[in-house]
Amino acid sequence: MTAIRVLVVDDEPLIADAHRAYTERVDGFEVVGVALSARDAMAALRAEQVDLVLLDLNLPDVPGLEVCRALRAAGSDTDVLAVTSARDIAMVRAAAALGVTHYLLKPFTFAAFRDKLDSYARYRGQLLGPGQVAAQHEIDRVFATLRATPQDSLPKGLDVGTLDRVLGALRTAPGGSGLSAAEVASMIGASRVTARRYLEHLAETGRVVRSPRYGGPGRPEVEYRPA
Repeated sequence: MTAIRVLVVDDEPLIADAHRAYTERVDGFEVVGVALSARDAMAALRAEQVDLVLLDLNLPDVPGLEVCRALRAAGSDTDVLAVTSARDIAMVRAAAALGVTHYLLKPFTFAAFRDKLDSYARYRGQLLGPGQVAAQHEIDRVFATLRATPQDSLPKGLDVGTLDRVLGALRTAPGGSGLSAAEVASMIGASRVTARRYLEHLAETGRVVRSPRYGGPGRPEVEYRPA
């Protein structure tokens, strides 16, 4: 199968280079360009055949979503994977409306990045070639490939619903302060052991950071905050 041709777009040169290196570690993908601005991205898209854009939505000259709009206005079927720190729900909604296939929040691990690319490759593979689908279930399978939850990638015994509640609890901490496992457990109605399992998983995958909390007797308590 021909390699999927990727354009990396990010205004931070070190981050753009890291995303290029990550992409080149995934079988079946080829980086054909790196752009540090929306203007450079549009020039690269005119000059190169690109299958997938890894697009930062916070670009210095033009918002990343405007690159998506320009692509669609030009009739381009190039796919876009948003790789961004933008958490605003209106931004997420706009990205979905413009046909962004995946939305990956920074910071992330290579494993999370690889999962998105692998999912995209499976989705693209199901749509290659002419012809028609035979039945509704084939269409459902294509869309399910993009909408798959991370459940299968979680360690045994963890579930997505509880993981979301743990993250939600951390985001309610005032002033960006951290929470201990006991505090998170109290907020979500779980045991301290359960909360700590989820917090440690999130720390190991780079979605939260650990830090010691001093001030009490004995060893410092570990607290967690979103990365």
